[in-house]
Amino acid sequence: MEKHDFNPESLMMTYGYKPELSEGAVKCPIFQTSTFVFQTAEEGKAFFELAYGLREKSPKEELGLIYSRINNPNLEILENRLCLWDTSEDCAVFESGMSAISTVLLEFLKPGDLLVYSNPLYGGTDHFIHHFLSKIGVHTLGIMPNQDIDDITRMITNSGKADQLAMIYLETPANPTNDIVDIQMFVEIARQFSTKDKKTLVAVDNTYMGPLWQHPLQCGADLVLYSATKYIGGHSDLIAGAVLGAAELMLRVKTLRTFLGNMVSPHTAWLMLRSLETLKVRMDQQTSNAQIVANFLNRHPKVKHVYYLGLLKENSKAFSIYKKQCTAPGAMVSFDIEGGEKEAFTFLNHLRLMKLAVSLGSTESLAEHPKSMTHAGVDPEQCKKMNITDQLVRLSIGVEHPDDLVWDLEQALAKV
Repeated sequence: MEKHDFNPESLMMTYGYKPELSEGAVKCPIFQTSTFVFQTAEEGKAFFELAYGLREKSPKEELGLIYSRINNPNLEILENRLCLWDTSEDCAVFESGMSAISTVLLEFLKPGDLLVYSNPLYGGTDHFIHHFLSKIGVHTLGIMPNQDIDDITRMITNSGKADQLAMIYLETPANPTNDIVDIQMFVEIARQFSTKDKKTLVAVDNTYMGPLWQHPLQCGADLVLYSATKYIGGHSDLIAGAVLGAAELMLRVKTLRTFLGNMVSPHTAWLMLRSLETLKVRMDQQTSNAQIVANFLNRHPKVKHVYYLGLLKENSKAFSIYKKQCTAPGAMVSFDIEGGEKEAFTFLNHLRLMKLAVSLGSTESLAEHPKSMTHAGVDPEQCKKMNITDQLVRLSIGVEHPDDLVWDLEQALAKV
């Protein structure tokens, strides 16, 4: 029979699961167990040797099931399926996006190292960088979206820590302003400061684009991170995170995860397997809706400015980056309302279909005020530099009918 390469959305139904091992169940059951039985003591020994890295895996040998803190069928199948979207060698799923982010930063950074990071960042990541990494002696250097390669290289050199640059951490598009940076440019910067003995890693938080609209690993990044709560989970009913990358790096991530104990539970993994089956359908509808919403807001007299990748000017640097590394403009729309916090709150308080809540990427549309909510802990002066102002409103567009979303926005803006 002729071999056929199935698309990821087709493989989300079956990949990595063998019904004959589960009483023929068409869907993967929940393996709600803490531990697994070994057939022999020799098998148990062999499983632990692999789990603790005491020997190399032989050809066709599988990592055996030991204990659900190390591995679990739901977890393994989920991680295998997530690898398909980013064409990654391996994946690790966590109990939250922040646990994924913090585990990566803790594994690859040590006292004395330099971390270069893009601005703006999700508020939780910003807090971890500024209030935790400094406590353990990690040096940090923030850069802005409009800086070019020469400017950034100069900043790193002038920091006096260039030989200690361990990681460049990017969030693109950025939360909540949709600022976009060139992943390949930062890969080149990382290469400049890498040595024979030490490679500078590039890690990208791809939450805003989900696993569909941007693939940082294909742009040269070493690690891609997600708050899997968002598009991957997609129904506002679970909390999870994910990290993907080359097998060598992911072994380190998974080893630390084992000892921190912050892997996802079997039930949450099962819920995410369910969500992956509709991932493309949901995200296609969400970006379609978002483009209609953004165009409506862009024409409204009470809207000062709209931050959306689909509205970037074609002759701009940001547009050329977007066309190079993204396949769609996404479903996150932020905008400055005419006025300030009072007007923003009036608008938010009068929404009837959209829900006033944080988070994003779910089937329902959500609205929030970043400066007083998700980014409340970010330094006020830094917020000002990043256009996170009292005027800014962030929308996560869901799968509702676009006419109803526009109607809701129009009637709420009329109250301002």
